[in-house]
Amino acid sequence: MVDPGGGAICNGTLHNQSDHCHRKNCTRNGMVKEAQDFVPLYQSFENFYTRNLYMRIRDNWNRPICSAPGPLFDVMERVSDDYNWTFRFTGRIIKDVINMGSYNFLGLAAKYDESMKTVKDVLETYGLGVGSTRHEMGTLDKHKELEDLVAEFLNVEAAMVFGMGFATNSMNIPALVGKGCLILSDELNHASLVLGARLSGATIRIFKHNNMQSLEKLLRDAVIYGQPRTRRAWKKILILVEGIYSMEGSIARLSQIVALKKKYKAYLYVDEAHSIGSVGPTGRGVMEYFAMDPRDIDVFMGTFTKSFGASGGYIAGRKDLVDYLRAHSHSAAYATSMSPPVAEQVIRAMKFIMGLDGTTQGLQRVQQLAENTRYFRQRLSEMGFIIYGNEESPVVPLLLYMPAKVAAFARHLLKRKIGVVVVGFPATPLAEARARFCVSAAHTREMLDAVLEALDEMGDLLHVKYSRNRKSARPELYDETSFELED
Repeated sequence: MVDPGGGAICNGTLHNQSDHCHRKNCTRNGMVKEAQDFVPLYQSFENFYTRNLYMRIRDNWNRPICSAPGPLFDVMERVSDDYNWTFRFTGRIIKDVINMGSYNFLGLAAKYDESMKTVKDVLETYGLGVGSTRHEMGTLDKHKELEDLVAEFLNVEAAMVFGMGFATNSMNIPALVGKGCLILSDELNHASLVLGARLSGATIRIFKHNNMQSLEKLLRDAVIYGQPRTRRAWKKILILVEGIYSMEGSIARLSQIVALKKKYKAYLYVDEAHSIGSVGPTGRGVMEYFAMDPRDIDVFMGTFTKSFGASGGYIAGRKDLVDYLRAHSHSAAYATSMSPPVAEQVIRAMKFIMGLDGTTQGLQRVQQLAENTRYFRQRLSEMGFIIYGNEESPVVPLLLYMPAKVAAFARHLLKRKIGVVVVGFPATPLAEARARFCVSAAHTREMLDAVLEALDEMGDLLHVKYSRNRKSARPELYDETSFELED
């Protein structure tokens, strides 16, 4: 770049045109020669974003907590002396911060109490880990008990559990489809689904989020035209969707997807990581939410990391499907089995939800979560915030849009002892940054009101009440739609 004053600007430094450094080292030919045979490791925009944007606001992420992720938790205070390049701990603990960011939907990830005695007993009997894969010496009676319970919970023939939720998708999708198969994936599917689809070697086509017209067009074209070049019929067509989308808070339109699946003879894989335990009258997920027959869904997938307060995941469905995965899943052949105390925690939580512990407290928590969710979403809408998702979804994204407002939003709320998760690029589009609230059954009405009061003030301070929608005084005559969500 040439400076009007006769100098040259190279790599941010002003040089005289006759400067030896500029002629020898800063010419285009010299730079190309130095980088010969190499390509950039990172995209230039990612470098720009990291240096100029992310570094300025990165104190809002990776905040360490030092307590159980209950409705209240403790946060370790940290500060930076070099503009967020590094952090140091002050030694101070910020106590009793209201937790609005954890997936602890039913409040089962809590401090030890007497109900967890069975987990303690299993720890003392079986130890912490298995040290083997399911194919070798890693299958315990606890795994079998959990799998039978999951199948009963979902009202399906069989289930198989895995030690890691992410790997449940990424390692099992390649076992179900391969070359010559077609995957139709929602554009907002989780990274684990995307990775599993890519590892499978199948052809992948993307449909617009929750858009049934887009999905049907892809299904129709797949049936009519078949595979590229050869025009042979696809070996299998697999539709991949989530129950609740973690960045949008939307619920899959399961009944319409099932209708299309039956019409075009495809298979359906539903990831219920966020919906199992959190939606439906008794917490059975989107299948129960839409009152669907379990036989209409070919592959049930879910995790134990949210509503059940543990870790790992499951695949459930017909017995022949599960038996096939026991033999062919990479996760079963190469990954260590689920830890016995973790399996017992899931068993305890699932029995609690199902009422097999002899109480109705589990059902009451599912109902309390639904009540808290509706209350929190309704109040945010009345305040004028733009929020995404279904009114029954406990994942509540609140749109902030501007990165500078993201930082101010999270920092101010932490001063008010409210912990929130703020999300930006690359997890969302650059101009669609948001705060994501996760409502829990453990939140009391007083906690939610305290958060809502703070959000009301923050919305006015930062001018983030963008919504033009208001509740209609005559809803029977005027059913206002959400303009922000329209394509």
